Amino acid sequence: MSTTTPAVAPKAVRPPSDLQERARKAKKKLTSPWASMIAVVIALAWTVPTFGLLVTSFRPELDIRQSGWWTVFGDALAGEGVFSLRNYEAALFSRSTSLIDFFVNSFVITLPAVFIPITIALLAAYGFAWIDFKGRDILFVAVFALQIVPIQITLIPLLRAYVDTGINGTFWPIWLSHSMFALPLAIFLLHNFMRDIPRSLVEAARVDGAGHVKIFFQVILPLLVPAIAAFAIFQFLWVWNDLLVALVMGGTDTFPLTVRVAELAGSRGGDWHVLSAGAFISILVPLVVFLALQRYFVRGLLAGSVKG
Repeated sequence: MSTTTPAVAPKAVRPPSDLQERARKAKKKLTSPWASMIAVVIALAWTVPTFGLLVTSFRPELDIRQSGWWTVFGDALAGEGVFSLRNYEAALFSRSTSLIDFFVNSFVITLPAVFIPITIALLAAYGFAWIDFKGRDILFVAVFALQIVPIQITLIPLLRAYVDTGINGTFWPIWLSHSMFALPLAIFLLHNFMRDIPRSLVEAARVDGAGHVKIFFQVILPLLVPAIAAFAIFQFLWVWNDLLVALVMGGTDTFPLTVRVAELAGSRGGDWHVLSAGAFISILVPLVVFLALQRYFVRGLLAGSVKG
């Protein structure tokens, strides 16, 4: 008695969706040889000057004046390469430069200027995303439109307000200015991430008796960690490297590192050994922060970009 196996119908192949097709085309463009070559050129254009600044910062003053930084490779092969930490000692602790005080000021300015807008933006974004109130859409559009207001036109009115209230010359004008300038973008980004959270998750928490406070801290906030980290890194880099706001709103005792390095470039432009060390000190912290937290930065930028 012969047995026959039943024929299995072939599975229907579903055509790729529009989202999958766009992802395939984007991947093809990004992995093309031309895209890779352009990425390498851009990386070299950013890396070579930074590496040259690093090498120069360790060279003695006489060597800097006599030859370029690229000559250190030949000197090293010949056994004549000389490197020293004297430039950093002069930049940080010399009475004429004293960058260590401004270095501390940069941290005092940056950390609150990151924490304040994130805290306010989280509450505002939750209100726009999950609380129904009259005029919500109009107010959200108005907040989003504030991103196109140039910072320069707001500096003088803000400075007059700080002088009238008597807080000029302290850290408060710098903290408040950076927070106000960052709030529109922070609210917009965090609102978009909150809107990507499934509504059923929030409704289930409401059925269990959770109010807005409990939903915000126990349901919404844990899911926003990548978005918060991404904006925190972006804001940290922006505030640390800022010169305009700190120069206008700050005072002699509150100037950050960027202001002092700019003064060195103007008043001591010939002292390349001190200037190169000071410039690398100013970029060291942002470089470390970005390299250490770049995976959170990329994850936060990509979170919520694709649904399904």
